[in-house]
Amino acid sequence: QLQLVESGGGLVQPGGSLRLSCAASGVTSDYYAIGWFRQAPGKEREGVSCISSSGGSTNYADSVKGRFTISRDNAKNTVYLQMNSLKPEDTAVYYCAADPSFDLLAQGDYRYLEVWGQGTLVTVSS
Repeated sequence: QLQLVESGGGLVQPGGSLRLSCAASGVTSDYYAIGWFRQAPGKEREGVSCISSSGGSTNYADSVKGRFTISRDNAKNTVYLQMNSLKPEDTAVYYCAADPSFDLLAQGDYRYLEVWGQGTLVTVSS
């Protein structure tokens, strides 16, 4: 069974950067697309970015385009989310999710996804 573990969250000032990691274990993650989602207090979980199993396709929410970059290293079974120019509104718990379907992850609807990590908190504040 595929398991996901996020890391890299923390407190950062506005305009700063963080890199999140999503490490997969259990079975090879090469056949799975991976997505990043986030949930702010009192808000619904929303899709942030996703990457296909090969890494050849990516998708970003409009709110993070030009600031966030998703990548993956299949040799390390790890997907990364580089977050630059962070804003207070980026504050949330960030989760990664896996699914064989890149299109499903790109829809950004968390309700249809079954494989999740435990989340990592990102706080953007001065």
